[in-house]
Amino acid sequence: MSQTLSLAQSILPKITAQALRDPLSAPDLVLAKDGPLTVLYAPFDHIETAARLVVVGITPGMTQAVNALQAAAASLSQGRSVEQSLAAAKLTASFSGGAIRTNLVAMLDAIGVAAHFAVGSTAEMFRPGATDVHFTSALRYPVFVDGKNYNGTPDMLRTPILRAQVDTHLAEEAHALPDAIWLPLGPKAEGAVSHLARRGLLDARRVLSGLPHPSGANAERVAVFLGKKRPEDASRQTNPAPLLAARARLATQIADLGKGDAA
Repeated sequence: MSQTLSLAQSILPKITAQALRDPLSAPDLVLAKDGPLTVLYAPFDHIETAARLVVVGITPGMTQAVNALQAAAASLSQGRSVEQSLAAAKLTASFSGGAIRTNLVAMLDAIGVAAHFAVGSTAEMFRPGATDVHFTSALRYPVFVDGKNYNGTPDMLRTPILRAQVDTHLAEEAHALPDAIWLPLGPKAEGAVSHLARRGLLDARRVLSGLPHPSGANAERVAVFLGKKRPEDASRQTNPAPLLAARARLATQIADLGKGDAA
């Protein structure tokens, strides 16, 4: 039995109605504490081992944690297995639409990922029921600072209870998906994935670093990256040059990866 499955089997039966409403008030969900930091269990254990693309965020927030806990509890109450309930919870908590997915698909298509995977658009990989994409986080289990969602501070690689998650849970996923393309969203997630590459747990050629975060709040940077907004029309804060350089570098990286896989 895997360590993560054992963890789920030991914790999920203890989920109470109060825990579903307010996970931070449930002692059985607390995995670790260090000063203002609290790491909670939420059912993000499932790994989509058939995935060809891995999308990595920082850590689940409270909304995702509650949604995943509720989905797992509902699944278990319907007589499904722990493994089935973990898969249902992961699907429920993963982003499935809106500006983030639209922007992400557009940027992946622009750098050649759709062509690499021989699909018309990477949108096909995100369709309901598809197993092409594995959603995860640098910190698999939700982290809170003084009860608020963790935003990257303190540095996860310099904080022992956070780095432990990277070196165990994220490393487990790297071991399970070494041939996938890994896409960290934002510099904090990039730092964690690059850490695994430096340890030799991931092939750095398969890590796409430098893609703008696809959130709606990042719309201008995404537009410049996609060529939908001229660099000279962008605001000073956007700094177009690195974005254009990243697009060119990533397109070359994907093309080279395709040549290597075909060899």
